[in-house]
This record gives sequence, structure tokens and C-alpha cells, in this order.
Amino acid sequence: MTAFDPVLRASPSWELAATADMPSKPAPMKKAANKEPAKKEEKAPEPAPEPAPAEAAPAEAVPAPAEAEAAPAEAAPAEGEAPAAPPAEEPKPPTPPPANEPTSVPLDLFIEDKNETSVTIIWSQPEVLGPSGLDGYTIEVCKDGTEDWKAVNEDLQKSSRYVIKNQTTGDRLRIRVVAVNVGGRSPPVTLPEAVQVKEVADRPKVRLPRFLRQRYVAHTGAKINLTIPFTGKPKPVVTWLKDGQPLDTKRVNIRSSDRDSIVFIRTAERQDSGVYEMCVKVDDFEDKASLILQIVELPGPPASVKVVDSWGFNAALEWTPPKDNGNTEITGYTIQKADKKTGDWFTVLEHYHRLNATISDLIMGNTYKFRGFSENKCGTSEDATIAKGEASILKTGIDYKPPEYQEHDFSEAPKFTTNLNDRATTVGYSTKLLCSVRGSPKPKVIWMKNQMIIGDDPKYRQICVQGICSLEIRKPGNFDGGVYSCKAKNDHGEATVSCKLEVKKPAAPAGAEKK
Repeated sequence: MTAFDPVLRASPSWELAATADMPSKPAPMKKAANKEPAKKEEKAPEPAPEPAPAEAAPAEAVPAPAEAEAAPAEAAPAEGEAPAAPPAEEPKPPTPPPANEPTSVPLDLFIEDKNETSVTIIWSQPEVLGPSGLDGYTIEVCKDGTEDWKAVNEDLQKSSRYVIKNQTTGDRLRIRVVAVNVGGRSPPVTLPEAVQVKEVADRPKVRLPRFLRQRYVAHTGAKINLTIPFTGKPKPVVTWLKDGQPLDTKRVNIRSSDRDSIVFIRTAERQDSGVYEMCVKVDDFEDKASLILQIVELPGPPASVKVVDSWGFNAALEWTPPKDNGNTEITGYTIQKADKKTGDWFTVLEHYHRLNATISDLIMGNTYKFRGFSENKCGTSEDATIAKGEASILKTGIDYKPPEYQEHDFSEAPKFTTNLNDRATTVGYSTKLLCSVRGSPKPKVIWMKNQMIIGDDPKYRQICVQGICSLEIRKPGNFDGGVYSCKAKNDHGEATVSCKLEVKKPAAPAGAEKK
């Protein structure tokens, strides 16, 4: 009990009025209790203690502490102090918990996908879940025309998507979804129309690769493996035709999956060429695509080659295309020639496109034969066609006449080109006299001494070779000196040259002269 308790108790009528006007709350009570001791500070020497928390706390539930609140409410604020806070409203009693209620109806139910044995549905959660929340969904189905609804999920479905499996193809089903919580089942959301259990038809489409949109060319013996993708749902039925007729399965193998079809030929032959047509069909929808397969090989030789004409150093040829072009166009021809003497073949034209040609620069006097090859994109034909006829380059119009030359007259009278020279020699020492002469016909040479013909005197040796004339005097004596002459003579004249030979005595020893 505080010092102000007698005052509060002395005015019971004011207390009732105050409690009727103001609600009792602990916060105002505490503020008033703090301010009241300041007001009565002069009467009481000691400040009054604050009310115990035990007395203030139960102010909300128990009305007994209202006496302590009345005094602060009566007291006016002192000078200089802020006015007291306005009284708060009386608290409302707590709202009782609502009863459990189901959610609102699920939203936006529709079909996501379906096939031959299942239907996939999706939906959105209810707009209003309520205080009890959402525990899951129950999916129910019944056959069209009945009301025998049966749940297809044993446990509550947590997500907003469900696959209804193990259904009979062709059945028409009505489907609905119910949201479930503690409050029970929500109103169901039902598909507006019954759903037939079958795969959703997707129009078939052949996706022909770009390189197959043009003619596909392969060589004989090659392996063919072509993949053509397609789309369609359910799985399309794939059929193939070749030139409008069913395929020969012994030659062509077809392997089809859900997404593509493969054309396989182990060893391609010419007969495999043609237009292949692929057809994919789903229900009443179908799509077609065609590809052209061309199997090519080396061509045959030209059908014929012949020599049309030959003149001068030229020969004209003509030929005809081959009977077998190798299943592709002919791109050119190769022409070769061979000399009949050697038989060696040489190419004179290559990759030539025309069917006639003139072969030039042939050698005069030779005879030539020709042959031709055909060419296509696979190469040159293995065999050649030999030309009918030969081209002979004759020496016509050219007769060799040797020029007529006037024969030169080389005859001339003898003439000495080198004269005899005077000489001196010593007794007992052999010496030679030399000269040279020319003339036609060959002149006759005569040696003379002092105008006397020497003849066959063994003391002298006469030699005349190639116009060089020599006279050797063997070991001359004192009487061999004199004038020596050489005469050359033929039918056209004669010529003579001379020289003087002096024979000296050998010098006597010095002692012999004194005696």
C-alpha cells in the first residue's frame, strides 16, 4: 500500500465514475504512477515506491487494480509537464478458429498429350485454398455416357500434372479433377468434352536432305546408304516405289524407324537407276518425296571411226557416238595416231567434243592409222575403235633434179712454188737440194747437172712426193760442184729452176801447212 491509498479509498464515488469513463490498461497506469509522486512531493518527505509488477500485470484480466489507476487519472499534469497520453481503446476478444472448409474448384484443366494407351492432363491450383491449405488432388474418370466415376490415383497427386495410364485404345473418357484438404473435397473441374484414347495425329512430313534434291550419281559397284528423315505422329506408315512399281527387295533394302527411313544397296548396278518415291502416311494425311538415283560406269568406244580424206601433211577423220554411254552423257573423245612403220600410238586430241577433226603435222612418206576413245564423268572407255582406212602421206609433186654444174678445169702447166737455193758443202759430206712444184696433170720431174740429165746415177738419190722434189748428193767430191737444174714437164708446158753447188776442200791441220 502506497501513501496515496487513503485518498483513493476516501472517494469511492469518484472511483466508480472514473472506471466507467476510462478503460483500464497497464501502460497508462504505469505512466500515472510515475507522475503522481512528483505531484505530492511537498507532503511526503520520501518518494513513494512504484506499484509492484504483480499488482499492475493482471490489469487486463482482473478489474481489482482499477483503484490504483483512478488516482493517476484524477491528477492533472503539473506545470511544464507534457499532457498525458490519450486513453487506448479496450481490446477485442480473440476470434474463435473457423471451421475446416474445402478449397475452391481447380482451374484450367486441359489435355497436354495423349497416345494409344494414356492421356496426360494438366491444370492450375484453386484460386482459394482456405485456412486448411491443400493436401493434393484426386483424378477421376468415367466412360462417356455413364456416371461411374472412379479415381485413377491411389495417393493424392501433389503436382498439377498427371498421366492417366493403361487405358483402352479408342475409349472415350470423361475426366475431372478434385482438390482435397482437411475440409474435404472441392467442387470438381471437368473437361468440357469426352476424350478419345488415341495418339494425337501430327501431319507427316518428309525432310529430304539437300544433296538428294538433285540427281544422286554413284559408280557401278559402289555402296548406297541414304537416310531420309521424316516427322509424324503416331508413327507414320512408310512405303517406297521405284518408277511407280514396288521395290525389288532382293536388290534394295529399306529400314524404317520412328524418325527416318534408310535405302541401302550393297553393290550398285545400272539397273538400280531410277526414280525412288517415298510416302509417309498418318491416318488420312500423307506426304511424298522423290529422289533420282543414277548409277554410271565407263562408256563404250565410238561406234565407228573412218579416215575421210588426206592431203599434204593432213588427214580428216569422222566418228560416231558410242552405243553405250555408261548411263551418263559423253563429255569428249580422245584420238590417237600410229605410224605404220613403228606401230607406237601417240595422242593427238584429248577431251575433244566434236565428231570430226583434222589431224595435221603428219610426216611425208609415212602411212598412219588412227583410233578413238569415248569419255564421260567416270573416265575413258577401256576399248578403242580403230579407224577404217589409212592416211598415206605421199611425195606427190616433188621430183628431185640435181643441179647441173659446169665442171672446173684444174689443168695447168707446171709451176715451181719453191725455187732451188745455192748451196755450199764440204767434200765427203752428203747434201740435199729441195724445191716444190705444182701442175695438172702431175708433171714429170727431171734433174740435171750442167745441163746434163743425171738419170739413174747411183751417186744421186731423187725423190718427189706430193710436189716436194729433193736431190741427195752422196759424199760429193771436188768434181761434183756445178749448176744443178730441176725441170718439170706435162702436157701444158714445162718449168725449170737452177742453183749452184760449191764443193769445198776440207781445211788442212795447222802443222801440215808448215811442212
